[in-house]
Amino acid sequence: QVQLVESGGGLVQAGDSLRLSCAASGRTFSDYHTGWFRQAPGKGREFVAGVSSSGGSTYYADSVKGRFTISRDNAKSTVYLQMNSLKPEDTAVYLCGAGLVGTHEFTYWGQGTQVTVSS
Repeated sequence: QVQLVESGGGLVQAGDSLRLSCAASGRTFSDYHTGWFRQAPGKGREFVAGVSSSGGSTYYADSVKGRFTISRDNAKSTVYLQMNSLKPEDTAVYLCGAGLVGTHEFTYWGQGTQVTVSS
């Protein structure tokens, strides 16, 4: 089992940057692949980025490719999302998810952190 807590969200202007963090607790963080999803008002949950348990493979939604970077530090049990060149359409609640290695499933979730991009 793993517990996830996101931080780093806020209110920024278009073109600004934010770095989100997802801190994991519990046993065996390195046994999980992790990712970021977002939920905007009136929209369904959208996959943003994912990273394998080792950190060796990353995946991005086309809408954020080239602007966002996902990474993880297993020694710190933390996954990050560096968000550059933010756009108003990036406004959403960003959620961290985790799933056991060997699956394409996310079974653990944080509560989310709000990102609001104005202008």
